[in-house]
Amino acid sequence: MRDLFVIAFILGGTLWALRQPWIGVILWTNFSLMSPHVEFGWATSTWPVGTLVAVATLLGLLATKVRQNPFLGAPVWALLAFTIWICITLPFSFYLEDSLQLWERSMKIFLMIFVTLSLIDDRKKLDVFVWAIVISIGFYGVKGGLFTLATAGNYRVWGPGGFIGGNNELALALVATIPLMRYLQMQMVRRWMVLAMGVAMALTAITVLGTYSRGALLAIAVMAVFLWLKGDQKVLWGVVLVALGIVIVSFMPEQWWARMETIQTYEQDDSALGRINAWWMAWNLALHKPFGGGFMIYLPEVFQMYSPDPGRVHAAHSIYFQVLGEHGFVGLFLFLLVGVLTWTTSNKLIKAARSDAQHKWAADLGAMVQVSLIGFAAGGAFLSLAYFDLPYNLMVIGTVALHLISRTLMNPTHSIPEPVAHASTPRARTVASTNHSSNH
Repeated sequence: MRDLFVIAFILGGTLWALRQPWIGVILWTNFSLMSPHVEFGWATSTWPVGTLVAVATLLGLLATKVRQNPFLGAPVWALLAFTIWICITLPFSFYLEDSLQLWERSMKIFLMIFVTLSLIDDRKKLDVFVWAIVISIGFYGVKGGLFTLATAGNYRVWGPGGFIGGNNELALALVATIPLMRYLQMQMVRRWMVLAMGVAMALTAITVLGTYSRGALLAIAVMAVFLWLKGDQKVLWGVVLVALGIVIVSFMPEQWWARMETIQTYEQDDSALGRINAWWMAWNLALHKPFGGGFMIYLPEVFQMYSPDPGRVHAAHSIYFQVLGEHGFVGLFLFLLVGVLTWTTSNKLIKAARSDAQHKWAADLGAMVQVSLIGFAAGGAFLSLAYFDLPYNLMVIGTVALHLISRTLMNPTHSIPEPVAHASTPRARTVASTNHSSNH
């Protein structure tokens, strides 16, 4: 029965995508991040659903006239350069045939990022896109938080599969999603919705700790500091974040504390030593091979040639050393450039929108994109998630939002509609007062 509902959802969504391809982008985002056919289905869990959605969206893109040039800013050009470089390095892979499958997966993701940039062309679509990300990943945050509370944190939370199948990978995705949840909360005007999103954020933070991920603990701490720095009412939010953090960590059991304490004694931890050995392998490989070794380098033969301890074969567990070993120093530079330019684009968005109450949503969004980037950059130092959709989705959000604001500022007659707000809320009164003054 569950498969029937999933099939109906897939078929309905793909048919809708043929007519309105931006819906296909939302569907693709949902399936690539959440894998609902795996979570809720049975037979459908093995179907190539992503390919079906992508094909329907591409056909819709070719047929529609409602699209824009995807090259909206510098981060997009950096992503294009990174994509091209990955194609250039592919023939130099140690194990070309084994690398092809991972290369194809990365190309699909990057292609759909460019498609998303072409089709998300107004604020309504952009907000739906943000909601799609929050629902897709936040579902596991709420679910995992309830599980952690129900079991008193004695059992580790794992991901659903795909990129975020592991406990560490799920934790990092959740850390980067919390700021987007905060952005949506900042736009809400009904008190119950604000409270509901606050509960969802708290449960998601609990899930991060419930994964027992040491890297995620560091990432959520860094993210929380930047969330506080980027927010308003710093005294209030400082008290809330500190109190929430104390309550959550005090709830965790003794075995959780024992695992977190190994951060201070990493030289005695086999997993940590394996990662450091893999980082040295990637560094030495990149020095020797300018094009890197390809996607499949975490094998005994490669470690025998380039690592200090050939007996410790380990995945990179770092987005930075992952790209360095697979695509060389040029690849790492281009990968970092995408992130840096996304940050600067978000900074421009904040400055452009900050002075206008009508565009405050864009300043909020730019700030939260930066907080998400910081969380992902910090946690990504300990995980191999360089080709995960989420950081590139953040690039889409910041780039499209700046494009919308710039278009409005250059053409004042073109306005971006604000959500309807109730006059009883402080935000609504501010907007109403501004509009009243402008009419006189």
